[in-house]
Amino acid sequence: MNVHALQEAVTAFAREREWEQFHDVKNLSMALASEVGELNAVLRWVRSEHVDAALAEQPTRDALRTEIGDVGILLLLLCARAGIRLDEAVLEKLESNALKYPARESRGRSEPPRTVLE
Repeated sequence: MNVHALQEAVTAFAREREWEQFHDVKNLSMALASEVGELNAVLRWVRSEHVDAALAEQPTRDALRTEIGDVGILLLLLCARAGIRLDEAVLEKLESNALKYPARESRGRSEPPRTVLE
């Protein structure tokens, strides 16, 4: 399923329940932030070196999958309400990041290239 069809599915789900009245851009943004917090909580106290092992455990993986689903739904609803195409926004941001973080200067580095800092 492509992103547009997925967005249609989540908006139809909300429409069938008459939830659109609650889905203004502010509320969706706040709900998205809340769900990202829940996503973070899944691995909050797992040491970085143990994350891959934790994700190999089905309950942790299921919890992460559930929260990713919630985040995805709210992001798609937010895009629909704001009239922003997620695929276009992501591609535009990748183009911008490619200029800001050239591969030859950014490869294997966690900090921005010197040109970004200046």
